Amino acid sequence: MVFSSIVFLFYFLPIFLIVYFFTPKKLKNSVLFLSGLIFYSWGEPVNVIYMLLCILVNYGAGRLMERADHNEKRRRLIMILSVVFSLGLLGVFKYSGFFAGIFGLDFKGPALPIGISFYTFQSMSYCIDLYRRQIHVQKSIVDFGAYVTMFPQLIAGPIVRYADVERELNQRSVNLPVIGEGVGTFICGLAKKVILANSIGMLWTEIKAHDLGQLSACTAWIGILAYTFQIYFDFSGYSDMAIGLGKMLGFHFPKNFDHPYQATSITDFWRRWHITLSTWFREYVYIPLGGNRVSKWKWVRNLMIVWSLTGFWHGASWNFIFWGLYFGILLTIEKLWLGKYIKKLPKVLAWLYTFFCVVISWVMFDLSTVSQITTFIGSMFGGSGVLVDDYARYQFRTYGLIFLLCILCATSFGKWLLDRVRRSRRMDQVCCVVTPVLQMGLFALCIAYLVNETYNPFLYFRF
Repeated sequence: MVFSSIVFLFYFLPIFLIVYFFTPKKLKNSVLFLSGLIFYSWGEPVNVIYMLLCILVNYGAGRLMERADHNEKRRRLIMILSVVFSLGLLGVFKYSGFFAGIFGLDFKGPALPIGISFYTFQSMSYCIDLYRRQIHVQKSIVDFGAYVTMFPQLIAGPIVRYADVERELNQRSVNLPVIGEGVGTFICGLAKKVILANSIGMLWTEIKAHDLGQLSACTAWIGILAYTFQIYFDFSGYSDMAIGLGKMLGFHFPKNFDHPYQATSITDFWRRWHITLSTWFREYVYIPLGGNRVSKWKWVRNLMIVWSLTGFWHGASWNFIFWGLYFGILLTIEKLWLGKYIKKLPKVLAWLYTFFCVVISWVMFDLSTVSQITTFIGSMFGGSGVLVDDYARYQFRTYGLIFLLCILCATSFGKWLLDRVRRSRRMDQVCCVVTPVLQMGLFALCIAYLVNETYNPFLYFRF
């Protein structure tokens, strides 16, 4: 079940909200826990067993660490065993087939449970933070289960650390203004996904189905730019929907995207893109390795380890490893040498450099083989011998308006305009009346798209 579906919007969500808000406070976490299990098992009833096992093991590890409070060696051993279990669970389902292939074994591995990369990372963060004494142990398995299975962020993030919601798991409140804000955030995310990502994504799907070596340079660029916007609006739209749903329930999930295509360096881009994943790797891999408080070469080593793991986290395939190493190399070059020159460039040139590097990265991210990647990049720079053809002109005329809309919505222009309008008290009062009407109109438009469209993929399901 995905958020951008009629089943979720008109069946699951209304029934859940009615039950949740009419349930006494003491039982709301039970409703969250059970609803998360129902949501997850809707499409994968068998795989819910693995999530329950992850909950039991990490909850149990937390209680054992509490009992061994004055025995640091035992606490460390319990934490390590819980992390090994979570990584083992992830490894069996996500990476066993990949490593079997490396050793020449004919083993494809079991089917990948949806969202396993997210809920294992969240469970690990709980045990690690508990070992570090940064949080308190959760004594209720229902409350801990509610944290792991909370359906707004269960299958695609943002990656919510236990520390982010520890207080709100035990005590939270909502009011109409906060619910209204959550509804608005959800609708904006739904529009990003349904109107923008789905519309522009159809173009990339069509173009990459062609012979990649025969694409004109213009067609190749149109295609990869379409994917550049598709993956952003698909993933950030889902994150916005999750954050909006969280607000409706009294939770404040961390921001996951901050207009990444406005970045003026690769370092800046990764402060803005999938923020919760970057934060997770920084807190639990980069800093424990020594971060930048080590010699230059060890620091470079740390960067490359983190970024190879970041790529590998996205999928058990060489293209994801290359994608991670690509960013690791760019970040290393920026931090060692290039960064000081980028800061001196006009912002437009710094942005062009960053955006170009990011667009190239998406070729590696979506095309699965080295041959496909090199062929497509070759076509982007005229490898087919054709710069512009009639097909490119046709697609540009067909999708020109949606491209302009994507460009506008990928920037902070809308927020800037709204801030300027709200500086006037009278206009702010007008906005309070007009905004809900516009949001309902946008929601109705999204429903119209969903009713008439058959193309509604969700890219991050495979992670």
